Amino acid sequence: MKIYNYCNIDESFFSKIEFESICSVNEIICDVRKNGDNAVREYAKKFGDGDLESFKLTENEIQTAIDSIDEETIKTLKYAIKNVKEFAQAQINSVKEIQVKIAGNTLGHKIIPLDSVGCYIPGGNYPLPSSAIMTVVPAKVAGVKRVVAMSPKIQPVTIAAAHLAGADEIYRIGGVQAVAAMAYGTETIEKVNKIVGPGNKFVTAAKKQVFGECGIDFLAGPSEVLIIADETAKPEFVAADMLAQCEHDKDARAFLICFSEDFAKRVDEKAKEYLQTLETKEIAQIAYEKSCTVVVEYLDEAVELSNKKAPEHLELCLENAENLISKFTNYGSLFIGNYSAEVFGDYVSGTNHTLPTNQVAKYSGGLSVFDYIKIQTYQIINENAIKETAKNASKLAEKEGLFAHKLAADVRM
Repeated sequence: MKIYNYCNIDESFFSKIEFESICSVNEIICDVRKNGDNAVREYAKKFGDGDLESFKLTENEIQTAIDSIDEETIKTLKYAIKNVKEFAQAQINSVKEIQVKIAGNTLGHKIIPLDSVGCYIPGGNYPLPSSAIMTVVPAKVAGVKRVVAMSPKIQPVTIAAAHLAGADEIYRIGGVQAVAAMAYGTETIEKVNKIVGPGNKFVTAAKKQVFGECGIDFLAGPSEVLIIADETAKPEFVAADMLAQCEHDKDARAFLICFSEDFAKRVDEKAKEYLQTLETKEIAQIAYEKSCTVVVEYLDEAVELSNKKAPEHLELCLENAENLISKFTNYGSLFIGNYSAEVFGDYVSGTNHTLPTNQVAKYSGGLSVFDYIKIQTYQIINENAIKETAKNASKLAEKEGLFAHKLAADVRM
């Protein structure tokens, strides 16, 4: 892992994945849109999902998968689901329908859940039941009628998680072809209103290309963490958290900002020690070697770099970290203090782990129950207030040169 000083940071610190450059994604999407199930079946075979006669799991297959899971794992899944559900419920409770009187007229908004969503659950390198929980649970809390879960090489534990979380349909396909199938529909897969969930750069590129045909949450590509640590931080904690991101994917990145080269070296030594026996070393080491540390002198420099980087996960391993929160404005999710490991957010604490990467946190937060609802306005123009309302509307319409608009206001006066 490279170590830089604040004054000579390499461009790799702020580099972004260029999703739009992946031309093969467009070819797959066009093929699935044109040829439906046959194209999905062809790509499933090509990319490792095997020869699939059917895409959707039957009730018997789902139950068989659940029965194959040990009781302790089922208990753990239910624990995570409970916490994620409670937080999502608290979020939805914070949004209220409103109705107000303005200039004698009645205005308001209603909160309406989406009819259908597709939850993409990665599964290429590892089974990720946690992603099933994070995408399905808030959809059901929001009141979505049809929740579809799709995952490549789907394992029994992912099937169990999706089912226990409340998925209405579970499919054994992934990759670009799954995104295309959810966006456009096929002979056997009904299209959805919105696609949510994390994925690799190909899945993210596919979500970007189908946006408009359906909604998407945001562009969530390879995982990343930025840790800001002072001398009160524990090198073994920091090293473990960096490797936890690196093992996701060869394109994942871990960044450390600290205040001394000695601390940076201690973290690096600990990470290399962990890597010697880490079961996921093959992937984690590649990502770790492409990650970096920046040594700064002042906290303001760390804040500046963090807000420019806009990391997916931001850990503040700093003395009195709670007092510094307001300084940080761009991040997917914030972890405050030495014991607030990102792994807890990944799995069980209750906040969502589907988060914006690639600096998307500059304009978007992470996945939440709010991604599954629409806030739609309405109005009732009072007959007693019509003259004032119509007069002002008429004047603005005339200024814009839209005379049918003016007419529609004038005839009501």
